[in-house]
Amino acid sequence: MGLFDFAANLGKKLFGSNDDPAEKIQEHIVADNPGVDDLKITVDNGVATVSGTAKDQAAFEKAILMAGNVQGIEEVKADTLQITEPATAEVTYYTIESGDTLWGIAQKHLGNGAKYTEIFEANKEVIKDPDLIYPGQKIRIPLS
Repeated sequence: MGLFDFAANLGKKLFGSNDDPAEKIQEHIVADNPGVDDLKITVDNGVATVSGTAKDQAAFEKAILMAGNVQGIEEVKADTLQITEPATAEVTYYTIESGDTLWGIAQKHLGNGAKYTEIFEANKEVIKDPDLIYPGQKIRIPLS
């Protein structure tokens, strides 16, 4: 499962059958905007398309994760999401599994559980509370 593929039956429930999914996802991203200007979201059959201009690679990745970690979304397309600045940090992506904690993820990927705060900071738009992560949720892990 790559950065752009998600589990449609998992994630944050943002919309119901009478809601416009694109509008709800756009509101969700704008509420904690990671740095995307001229954001536009469309949704068709579980596929969210994100467009706009991201200030950097982190903003690009966070917008994708915020759109994809929503119940009912199984894929995110970002062909028209432009990046202003090139990537400067190396990251990997991780899909949360049952029983995971940010401490454990930090221990496994960063070699020190106390570095869970770095993972939380790198995902603060995606994770609202470091104690509330859920299986299937995708996050960024900064490696440098």
